[in-house]
Amino acid sequence: MTQALDGLVQLLGMETLEENLFRGHSQDLGFPQLFGGQVLGQALSAASQTVDPARRVHSLHGYFLLAGDPHHPVVYQVDRVRDGGSFATRRVSAIQHGKTIFFCSASFHIEESGFHHQPTRPPVATPDELIADGAQPERFAGHPIEFLHLPEASDGGTPQKRLWFRLAGELPDDATLHRYLLAYSSDFHLLTTSLIPHDSYFGDPRLRIASLDHALWFHRDVRINDWLLYAMDSPWAGGGRGFARGSIYDARGYLVASSAQEGLIRMRE
Repeated sequence: MTQALDGLVQLLGMETLEENLFRGHSQDLGFPQLFGGQVLGQALSAASQTVDPARRVHSLHGYFLLAGDPHHPVVYQVDRVRDGGSFATRRVSAIQHGKTIFFCSASFHIEESGFHHQPTRPPVATPDELIADGAQPERFAGHPIEFLHLPEASDGGTPQKRLWFRLAGELPDDATLHRYLLAYSSDFHLLTTSLIPHDSYFGDPRLRIASLDHALWFHRDVRINDWLLYAMDSPWAGGGRGFARGSIYDARGYLVASSAQEGLIRMRE
């Protein structure tokens, strides 16, 4: 899997065209449009290249405007909105075929100490336990991401999805690299949590589904090639849209990131 992971790292590594202007290649995962996680990861990678490495991204908020073309590169324009004493802010526009297909804002913060609290990680089987019981990691062909799915549930009518994931292979100890790889990975399976109670699934020919926005908060450093638990739920769907949120824990039980996403969900008769 190392070769596949190297390819993903290269995909999210940006070509500098000019100051604040970058280009990223695209990958075709077999989806009807460009995978949103690619644009998230590349936009954060581009923004990170304009920020002092001592400041690490702590939040990312983006909007998907147009379906991307998986067979065409994407150009990223970074606006250096602010460089303050503790925080830096960047705005990034992703451009393809002369049109803005995505834009986001990202905030970076120096490392500080302070109060700490978090919820307890859900009590689920570990990856080793699942594999010992015969579970096989799910993989996309030629792709380094692996998933171990846990049973879906509904607590008080709220659909829940939980899975372990990782990018299999060796990676350098680079906190910035692991964060934009996490941004890429956080788009998998999140929105489809809102389909659980509705007798539908991703790939259903009656279904039109597309991400509208994506928010991600980074709480602590993470190693994306170690197993991470993605605990997702969908408290609401309606009006042709679905909403889902997620909590990402490492194997030690630390909450490393939180996510939220709303998307278009339309069923054709």
